[in-house]
Amino acid sequence: MIAVNPTDSASLLAAFGALGVLVVIFAESGLLVVGFFLPGDTLLFPAGVLCAATARHAPRLELWQVLLCAAVGAVAGAQVGYLLGRHGGRPLLARTSNRRVQENAARAERLLARYGYRKALVIGRFVPMLRTVLHPAAGALGVPLRTFTLWQTVGGLLWSQSLVLAGYLLGSSVSPVDHYLLPVVAVIVALSLLPLLTEARHTRRERRDRSRPTGS
Repeated sequence: MIAVNPTDSASLLAAFGALGVLVVIFAESGLLVVGFFLPGDTLLFPAGVLCAATARHAPRLELWQVLLCAAVGAVAGAQVGYLLGRHGGRPLLARTSNRRVQENAARAERLLARYGYRKALVIGRFVPMLRTVLHPAAGALGVPLRTFTLWQTVGGLLWSQSLVLAGYLLGSSVSPVDHYLLPVVAVIVALSLLPLLTEARHTRRERRDRSRPTGS
């Protein structure tokens, strides 16, 4: 019997292959608490690498299957998250006692307010943790269904397909790729966190400006 660690991408891919990509990306794209701790970027990129054939190894996953499962999981998961938020409202986001979920729900609201629905739904896809709460938050805040569906689909496809294809290109061009996989994944995670750092700095600046005494 294979022991599967749901937070470890290598374990998930070894046990379930492309189907594991679909299930995990579905949950990570909109199921609060459950999806919050699942791998996203760090699952899609290695899955793409495993689709590449090298001189020593045949591809361990089929590229078309991974691309399809990633797309379906990303789009369907976000849509379910939106519907949960739309019918559950703000109490759904406030019900959890997890501090990180609550913090990212607040960030999702600020992102939607600052950039507008279209940009926020695309940008938010590339930010770990934030994307899990972004779609329920959009439903709770009353983002129009048609607008949400269009732009979450655009964001979901850009995010999921680009990471899988990036992994595939690396696996096809570098051998042995195992020596470079972990550093590249670390770089991807670091880059994906940049929007959160920028947003946090902007929030601190706004608070500092509000706290300054105004002239008479």
